[in-house]
Amino acid sequence: MSTLTEPQTRSGAFIHYLFEHCQHDKGFAARLRRASNPATEYQSWEILGRFGINLENDAERRVYGLVSAALANSRAQTNGSLRLGQAVALSFPDGSNSDQAKARLRRLLACESVEEVCRILRPLLSLIQSRVSQPLDYENLLNDLLFFNRGGERVRARWAQQFYASEPKGEGAK
Repeated sequence: MSTLTEPQTRSGAFIHYLFEHCQHDKGFAARLRRASNPATEYQSWEILGRFGINLENDAERRVYGLVSAALANSRAQTNGSLRLGQAVALSFPDGSNSDQAKARLRRLLACESVEEVCRILRPLLSLIQSRVSQPLDYENLLNDLLFFNRGGERVRARWAQQFYASEPKGEGAK
């Protein structure tokens, strides 16, 4: 199954590949779901390795693993348009005015390495998926995480901007 427009970037091609295969192969999706857990991530290495992910690079492997697991756990059929900062705000009834949402964002913004971001994002992505019906933009998330170690300040600023620019009423929440 192919879409009308093929992705132009490596990240886009990867996300497209995951959506295509997760829909048709439950075993594929199950192996990806294990990618965010350090104890079971090796079960996803065949999939990541075939796509050219450098499994020896801890940061790259963890980023691709986290995004793969989140996508496989989602109910989305295609890549969404919801950015991470917006999704954090929409996960709480008061949106960006929620003290809990602000605390989650502050913890995320305090991360100094992509490894730390991945550790903090794992439960946060589960929370978002349980409370927000709009699908995440996984390609954008993947790009942000891949760029984090080189431009973390810009990525954190972008997440904060998305958070505070989101709808305060929690639109999109279940």
